[in-house]
Amino acid sequence: MAGPILTNQKTSDFVHAAAMEESSAVLQRLGTSSAGLSEAEAATRLEQYGLNEVAHEKQQSWLQRFYIAARNPLVILLTVLATISYATGDLRAGTVMLLMVVLGLALRFIQETKADNAAAKLKAMIKVTATVIRDGEVREIPLKELVPGDVVKLSAGDMVPGDVRLLSAKDLFIIQATLTGESMPVEKTDACDPREKVSSIEHSNICFLGTSVESGSATGVIVATGAQTYFGKMAHSLAGQQVETAFDRGIKRFTWLMIRFLVVMVPLVFVINGLTKHDWHEAFFFSMAVAVGLTPEMLPMIVSVCLSKGAMAMCKKKVIVKRLNSIQNFGAMNVLCTDKTGTLTIDHVILEIYCDVFKNENEEVLKDAYLISHFQTGMKNVLDRAVLYHQNLHRELSLEKYSKVDEIPFDFSRRMMSVAVEGPDGERQLLTKGAPEAVFAKCTHFESEGEIFPMEPILVGNLIEQVNDLSEDGFRVLAVATKKVEKQAAYSKTDECNLVLTGYLAFLDPPKDTAAKAIEALRQHGITVKVLTGDNDLVTRKVCSEVGIHAETILIGSQVEAMSDAQLAEAVETMDVFARLSPAHKQRIVKALQAKGHVVGFMGDGINDAPALRAADVGISVDNAVDIAKESADVILLEKNLMVLEEGVLEGRKVFVNILKYIRMGASSNFGNMFSMIGASAWLPYLAISPIQILTNNLLYDFSQVPIPTDNVGSQQTAKPRPWNMGEIAKFIVFIGPISSIFDYTTFAMMWFVFKCSQLGLVPPPELVERFAPAVKPDDTYAAALFHTGWFVESLMTQTLIIHVIRTNLIPFIQSRASWQLTMTTLLIMGIGMYLPYSPLASTLGFVPLPPLYWLLLLLTLLCYVGLTQVIKTWLVRRAWV
Repeated sequence: MAGPILTNQKTSDFVHAAAMEESSAVLQRLGTSSAGLSEAEAATRLEQYGLNEVAHEKQQSWLQRFYIAARNPLVILLTVLATISYATGDLRAGTVMLLMVVLGLALRFIQETKADNAAAKLKAMIKVTATVIRDGEVREIPLKELVPGDVVKLSAGDMVPGDVRLLSAKDLFIIQATLTGESMPVEKTDACDPREKVSSIEHSNICFLGTSVESGSATGVIVATGAQTYFGKMAHSLAGQQVETAFDRGIKRFTWLMIRFLVVMVPLVFVINGLTKHDWHEAFFFSMAVAVGLTPEMLPMIVSVCLSKGAMAMCKKKVIVKRLNSIQNFGAMNVLCTDKTGTLTIDHVILEIYCDVFKNENEEVLKDAYLISHFQTGMKNVLDRAVLYHQNLHRELSLEKYSKVDEIPFDFSRRMMSVAVEGPDGERQLLTKGAPEAVFAKCTHFESEGEIFPMEPILVGNLIEQVNDLSEDGFRVLAVATKKVEKQAAYSKTDECNLVLTGYLAFLDPPKDTAAKAIEALRQHGITVKVLTGDNDLVTRKVCSEVGIHAETILIGSQVEAMSDAQLAEAVETMDVFARLSPAHKQRIVKALQAKGHVVGFMGDGINDAPALRAADVGISVDNAVDIAKESADVILLEKNLMVLEEGVLEGRKVFVNILKYIRMGASSNFGNMFSMIGASAWLPYLAISPIQILTNNLLYDFSQVPIPTDNVGSQQTAKPRPWNMGEIAKFIVFIGPISSIFDYTTFAMMWFVFKCSQLGLVPPPELVERFAPAVKPDDTYAAALFHTGWFVESLMTQTLIIHVIRTNLIPFIQSRASWQLTMTTLLIMGIGMYLPYSPLASTLGFVPLPPLYWLLLLLTLLCYVGLTQVIKTWLVRRAWV
């Protein structure tokens, strides 16, 4: 048996055709039989059609990852500058710049590869099998090995392993919520469905991959697998590259801001030095060194290390980060949209109330319900399991003395089911449970306090009111009714009449004990929780009210449907609860919140959540979610718990705070250096500092910043969402940047006036006379070398020390201390800066020993610089500008 089953026909057309044909014709068309395929034929078809897997987000190759890292504007700029340096013979500068490029690329590449591998291992933990008939024998095989033409068996609790045409079915109900968002199971049969103008999802004899069996059993033949299934096509349209995050956009904006500084600064320095020094060759090399000095070349590395360190810390707190760049959005999130079930509730229905028709607790109603749930066949649904949880009744009723005579199964047209039982006294009873309005219609009497009363129209209104009261309190209500029946061979739906209403069962998926605490904690951290659910508004209001979410007014799906985007954007600002939503509604709400400037997180676990997960700034799923939900998510929780989420959010904020430290430092320092370089170039008769000294300063400073990802973060810095805010960074640059220029100019003045660097003929100490004689040009004089050395040391010391002021909003060293790693590198680099003028490298780098008075004046400069920066920073904090 073989054949080009789907070669000349679209899969959707084939599914339609299979639904409309008799089962025997479908088997013939598929080249199979009720005994299934042979193993050999199955292997051939597996090769032809591929594995039964839906579309996954395409795994990036190492070359793609390298390309994405390398196309960063800073990396490109440094590479160009290194190339120019090599081409013009400045090998030392070129090597230093190339080393910076390689270090940044390697760290980013390694860390992102680790993150991808961790996500792949998580996916590999998911194992799914299917029951298939091969060579006439029933066996279990991995779901991914199924092929079109395989005959499979389905039973309660199974996942449907492909798009299946039913061959036989008994009381089969399918949960299609992951595809359609429907909360109630859908009945499926094996009968031919001749309807032509319906979508494939509506056919009553087709079951789809990604759905599951609620109850009943069936045998079917697979007509489509993998990407050709309904599920696969949805997944294919959703799985793909993520949209650019707010974090990515922020980093790019900062990068281009730095490049604009360069575009203005470098040509200006080149022209000024060329005109004033009349050495265009030297001016070119100096401007290239300035370009490197102004480039925050360690930014990619700092970002990568911060993100990867954050990802590892979050993993320890049961949060797996799939996309490193989503960590900042996780911390910036100020609105969390989440489902109700399993997040706010325990995801376990309990029987809360069993009462008579006037809501008085009644043990007889519970006993009748227990007998029904105990004796009914098929998989017990969540409501049955809640009733059977009362196991003490098993002994009290002496169940062994009861026997089941017959059963009238549940169906969605009647919305009820019944069992006929014979008790210890030999009498038979028909026990019925179902939707209250359906059961009411079959009742002629009701029971209260042991007495039977007729269901008079005037009383029916009161009875309905009791049910409505329970429903409005958020309960899912079933009615229970009974009647004595004569002994007969079998019973049918026609016997469900003249019943006596005995009472109600009220079920609830109660809130988690931790839900209210978690929501309050998130609220204190600046995150508003909004509930987006497909469930009804009555149940949703009850649960939300109990966990502290404002639910007096609820926006339902039909209202969302009628709103324009502008109207919805206004509504989502005031509403916290949304019910009876479709997948498209959820996506619209997420986009509406984003339109209002919110950073939105969405937590979901079904394929119907995938569009909203994609639209959100950070998509959050759980490890037991459907695959496509996990593919769409940025972050995966190992536990569906808002407390876990809260801990992850705080880690995300810590990561961003540490990245922001480097950005603030680099931006403000570069802004200040613009003024210092331009002024020095116009004023001095020689270069303010030599190119190799700029590169050395830059390399040492960058090394001092490497431990920033390890730095401590204060609780006040993670108390509120940390969105990317270029306005805040700009204010910091404008107010803090010029402070460094002030003290650069005081250093220029100190070197010029106190240490006589204005005198080109300044006599060096005896041990340096030979080195500086004869001086061919101003830059070769002892005065120039002394000036270079003085500014090099001051610049390195102030930049390295000031990170301790910028890293915290508190008083540095007293109220807040840096991590030991950052403290040690600060001391080390400052020590190296003090040692270099006296080291064996001094002559190579163009340094000379500094007078003792210089160190005293430098200490005064450092104290004033730290003090003034702290004052301005405190002023900015009080104005809530940073």
